[in-house]
Amino acid sequence: MANKAVIAGASGLTGNILLNILLQESHYTEVLVIVRKPLLIEHKKLVQLVVDFDKLDAFAQSITGDAFFCCLGTTKAKTPDKDLYHKIEHDYPVKLAQIAFTNGFKQLHFMSSVGADSKSSTPYLKWKGETENDIQKLNFPALHIYRPSLLTGNRGEFRLVEKIAEVVMKVIDPLLFGNLKKYVSIKASTVAKAMFKQSLKTDEGIFIHPSHHIKQLA
Repeated sequence: MANKAVIAGASGLTGNILLNILLQESHYTEVLVIVRKPLLIEHKKLVQLVVDFDKLDAFAQSITGDAFFCCLGTTKAKTPDKDLYHKIEHDYPVKLAQIAFTNGFKQLHFMSSVGADSKSSTPYLKWKGETENDIQKLNFPALHIYRPSLLTGNRGEFRLVEKIAEVVMKVIDPLLFGNLKKYVSIKASTVAKAMFKQSLKTDEGIFIHPSHHIKQLA
């Protein structure tokens, strides 16, 4: 049986690792990436769909498959424009989820964040929480929401704030027990592996995976 995966956010840290996993594993015979500009990678299973994210409806007919992985995200430093920041964290993922649901995807895997809460006073966490809520309303047969803590890994670019955070977390991580375990930093590769492995399952329902549980799934 042929299985097709679709990824949005394949140029990011976690999404890129996930893309490589999906291309290497035999479970998926085709991998479609939704990108703003082409990725510098070629593979017999890879299909690239270059889109204008502000006009996603125009590309809806080309977004078909079985499992949809949404790893879209940015940072305030990288996207200082608040309106664009909100679009990337909320509007685009929700629109893509709506298209995926309409087109009959069986699974949606959404990478959110630890602390995601629609009532949060922090814009980033508020938007992540709102996105989770809006996607849940679509009633996918299987919806997996991943809430990783600080992601670590080779980003291919230097981010001072995140490098400092990684150093700090190496000291703090061993001190986080009980309810604080969800804040322990996590490798992006671990999240990507967990997303792939969960996509192999046929369980239906809504599954929310805290950061420390993601490590167990990988």
